[in-house]
Amino acid sequence: MTRRAKTLMFLGTGSDVGKSVLAAAFCRIFRQDGFRVAPFKAQNMALNSFITPQGGEMGRAQVVQAEAAGIEPHVDMNPILLKPTSTMGSQVIVLGKAVGNFSAKDYYAYKKRLTAVVRDAFERLSKNYDIVVLEGAGSAVELNLKDHDLVNLSMAKMAHAPSILVGDIDRGGIFAALLGSYMLMEPEERDLIAGFMVNKLRGDPDLFLPGVEILERRSGKPVLGVVPHFDHIALPEEDSVALGRRMGSGPKESSGQRPSIGVVRLPFVSNYTDFDCLEYDRGVDLVYFDRPGDVFRFDAVVLPGSKNTIEDMLALERSGMADALRAYFKAGGVVVGICGGYQMLGERITDPHGVESRVRETAGLGLLPMTTEMASEKVTTQVTARLHPDNRLGLGGVSPSTVLSGYEIHMGRSRPLNSQATPCFRILSRNGRAVSAADADDGLSSADGRVWGTYLHGIFDNDAFRRAFLSLLAEKRDGCGLSFGISNYGRWKDAQYDLLADHVRSHCDVERIYRIVGI
Repeated sequence: MTRRAKTLMFLGTGSDVGKSVLAAAFCRIFRQDGFRVAPFKAQNMALNSFITPQGGEMGRAQVVQAEAAGIEPHVDMNPILLKPTSTMGSQVIVLGKAVGNFSAKDYYAYKKRLTAVVRDAFERLSKNYDIVVLEGAGSAVELNLKDHDLVNLSMAKMAHAPSILVGDIDRGGIFAALLGSYMLMEPEERDLIAGFMVNKLRGDPDLFLPGVEILERRSGKPVLGVVPHFDHIALPEEDSVALGRRMGSGPKESSGQRPSIGVVRLPFVSNYTDFDCLEYDRGVDLVYFDRPGDVFRFDAVVLPGSKNTIEDMLALERSGMADALRAYFKAGGVVVGICGGYQMLGERITDPHGVESRVRETAGLGLLPMTTEMASEKVTTQVTARLHPDNRLGLGGVSPSTVLSGYEIHMGRSRPLNSQATPCFRILSRNGRAVSAADADDGLSSADGRVWGTYLHGIFDNDAFRRAFLSLLAEKRDGCGLSFGISNYGRWKDAQYDLLADHVRSHCDVERIYRIVGI
């Protein structure tokens, strides 16, 4: 294959070792040094996704890496996305479009067709950028999966990419992880490995110098970086492992004065990056929770997106969370639903075509007078919108002329049952095209505004909307004042990529990595 760009790939000894973060760091480092750089991951499995300006769906990790590189996300950066819909199957998205739900066995058979798709996507990027930073998935040496590999060593070989094998020292067993992974590779695969990177070190890096010597002596490969664990940089994360870690860390220490928001942890939660801007803001306490008894702790409770709305709704009923949410609302609480969470707020959810679930119908929470039916065609759009003139949200801090942005990813179509509830937003455009009045209404709110929902992911990323929502919660909390930690989320987020690049650059042999890349 013809290759134009230089390449660098990050492979891992397992999941959550830091491949995505290090790839993002080098996207920003290369950009800072004046290169045109793009990320690439052949196949991603994640429930957090994003919609590009062209209306294609892709994994969040490559969106973060594209932002770090200072470029617009494109589906070529993540040509295959798998979104689990059950413990055994996933929705398969190819070049931004859903092609169907597959069991693991069926997907392996279908996957043979995708090699050319991956190669062509990479080739297009390679022709337009100076450097392509590639990322593997999970462990690079899952021996039982190697025959079907599209994303790890086979991709490194296809792209002629010198590769850095990343291990997580914080979880222990770093020597077994790095050296064991390396020894399990075939000789020609080992030739692709340019060196190792030890990630998430706690303590003094100098104390690991004997470990560096052991790794280099045993493998004959250099250790290109020992990167300390950090907690001063905030980056979006994409999978359930990261969300479980957030829940395990517990809530931020509360002053008792900040508004508190609880996000319900659904079994098939998706796009929980919708709440990053709230989680990172020191002016609010945000907690992910799954115990019904905790619901009354919060000034507002949010139901996030879901990849399987009916199954998640049934899980809420089984756990007692559904009854707790109904009681919370009756006691005066504020309940918000985003996408799948919005669908759960209604009277009924149906899936006549089995798009997401084998269960064809279930009752919702009954907090909004609407029904939702799952359709065969997926809506994937970037949108601009304004608050609906008749909205009941009570957000006086948002001007009627303020243009808001977000994106839609949903199979369901929701329909109000009466006029007691009113739309939340009026869509102005989808994927850059003006929207007719008949298709402009989005979301629904109760007459008193205490329950509302929307299909718009990323709505809280809009600074004016987020400030107004938090101010409303603060007023209800005995009229307490509100101190915002993030006034401009876009600028704040971009600053995190610079912090990340500085951190990684100072603990890696960047000059040697440039030589490995061929620059």
